[in-house]
Amino acid sequence: MSRPVETVPEEVVLPAVLPWRRRIMKHPRLMQSHRLALYVLLSNGVVFAWGLGNHWWAEVTNVALIAQVNFALGILIRQQFFVNALSRVVMQVPKSWPLRLRWALAKGYHLGGLHVGGAVCGTLWFLGLTVVAIGQVGLGLQSVYYGQSLLLLAIVMTSRPSFRTKHHDLFERVHRFGGWGLSALFWIGAVLLVSERRGAESLPAAIAGTPTVWVLALTTISSLVPWMLLRRIPIEVTSPSSHVALVKARQSRPMAGSTRSISRHPLKQWHSFAVIPTPGAPGFRMAISRAGDWTSEFIDNPPTHVWVRGVATAGMANYGTVFNRVVYVVTGSGIGPVLAHILASRVPSKLVWVTRDPVKTYGQEIVDEIVAAQPDALIWDTDQHGKPDMVKLTYSAYESSAAEAVICVSNKKLTWSVVHGMERLGIPALGPIWDS
Repeated sequence: MSRPVETVPEEVVLPAVLPWRRRIMKHPRLMQSHRLALYVLLSNGVVFAWGLGNHWWAEVTNVALIAQVNFALGILIRQQFFVNALSRVVMQVPKSWPLRLRWALAKGYHLGGLHVGGAVCGTLWFLGLTVVAIGQVGLGLQSVYYGQSLLLLAIVMTSRPSFRTKHHDLFERVHRFGGWGLSALFWIGAVLLVSERRGAESLPAAIAGTPTVWVLALTTISSLVPWMLLRRIPIEVTSPSSHVALVKARQSRPMAGSTRSISRHPLKQWHSFAVIPTPGAPGFRMAISRAGDWTSEFIDNPPTHVWVRGVATAGMANYGTVFNRVVYVVTGSGIGPVLAHILASRVPSKLVWVTRDPVKTYGQEIVDEIVAAQPDALIWDTDQHGKPDMVKLTYSAYESSAAEAVICVSNKKLTWSVVHGMERLGIPALGPIWDS
């Protein structure tokens, strides 16, 4: 089933791009998350230079504190409750505010760049700590620092985007178990360092008076909270086609537009999917498309239960509610993250869904639900019409619907193509950033 095509993409004429001075910062390489990571690096560079001038780095405790502060930044910025709170604050922004200001606030989900910057700088500081500590600390503590350095290097090297894409399972195992090992070594190192430098003070009193310990306690609690909420829930799985599985859970009703991580085993792979509240009913739904070994196994041999941890986390599209009207541009199973917004009707919108035979692939029920919620949706069936020029199709929908912004959910290459294609024209655009 496809809706009438208002304008053939080949016939759409795009307007002139912005002058280079205005569009240069819109390039994907200079997106907000990358700039934030760079700002963290530059800030640490300033602190490092200041420390050199004041010989502050000659003391191990000072380097340890700065290293832990960077890791606290990287961890807390990803904390589920913080992410949800930030999203809710932005969603309350009055739509009467200037478009440029709302455009900037809508990029709040790019704060993940601070996670990257904090993690990289924290790693560099801990490597420096290992060197500075030589001759200043006992052999036991120096050994702990060596262990930390090796684990940090392993985590950073396997976290590179190219490595994550090719070896996702290994990345996830190193990230999780290496992170747990690091947390233990951080505590051992912190206590040993305090013990060596406490003088006549009692160990508990010295620990309580050490800033590094308090920073470490905060990050440890933040990391533990999702695992404290770990639970196994029953699900129902139907597969309208060999390409997709539709999951239904009857537990809590999460915020519309959020995502939730699920796993078949809590110590193995975790994958995040958009949750779609069922109108007038408890629980939520998910659409899981075939995109690798894990999803293929899930579709071919669906489980009766899955594990969830923490709480559902606000997704990128939530930030689009700062605009008066938006165009949702999605391909394939990207319909999942925006369907919740369409059903919730938080903001007037126009849907452009490009997918192969939608009824055959996702089922009549989903298609009927979409058309009922948005009768003027443009559903482009690639089996009938082929693949369109997505930038031109997006601009056509944007112009004809008098929208203020575009929200695109697709694969990485196409998402960045559409987001960059719109923003270089001066049109606000949001899309996943795959920052970490």
